[in-house]
Amino acid sequence: MPQKRTRQTQKEETRERIRGAAHHLFSSVGFDETTTKAVATEASVGAGTIFIHARDKTDLLFLVMHDLLAAAVDRGFASIAPTEPLAGQLMTVFGSLFAMYGENPRLASAFVKLLSSADGPNGKLVSQLTFEFLGRIAALVSEAQARGEIDDDVPPLLLAQNLFALYFFSLYTWLSGFATLETALDPQLRMSIELQLRGCEARERPAQGLGGRTDPG
Repeated sequence: MPQKRTRQTQKEETRERIRGAAHHLFSSVGFDETTTKAVATEASVGAGTIFIHARDKTDLLFLVMHDLLAAAVDRGFASIAPTEPLAGQLMTVFGSLFAMYGENPRLASAFVKLLSSADGPNGKLVSQLTFEFLGRIAALVSEAQARGEIDDDVPPLLLAQNLFALYFFSLYTWLSGFATLETALDPQLRMSIELQLRGCEARERPAQGLGGRTDPG
């Protein structure tokens, strides 16, 4: 048993060295310009060891991004004020992601461009993380419904998907050079979220009579 633990620890340490080396080279040299051999050299591992932890260079990028995304999401949700309106909570969460991308602009550009090809082991983990993120956003919507802020007829997961689309489009406007990171977040994303939520606000229901008809009184 101790030997198995040691091997697992060594594997995790190797993974972290590879992740750190890839992060450094992708950020400083560029994704297209970096080779897996260069990452192996930077990490002080054999070239073949890279492919134990990532299927190819694209999957290596997803290895780097998974950890950055997971940390940013957790920071965002941990910073939410429970009594804050849903729009403010969403801006806190999405703002944490924007801040992470702002710290890693070269990674962000390559990642968004390659996101549709996330079919390697680490790419699948990123996809899983995205679905979990949507679930956490849906939970915020459900809590807003319980507070009487969002209409009960609104499907939480469907609204979460719409909100994610607004976030991703705002992120893309920055990466495409149509907005700065700051203006893509606020006012663009903030106003988009507020507009989306305006159509989902809780509405007063007409009183029902004993026969199920609206009570005119």
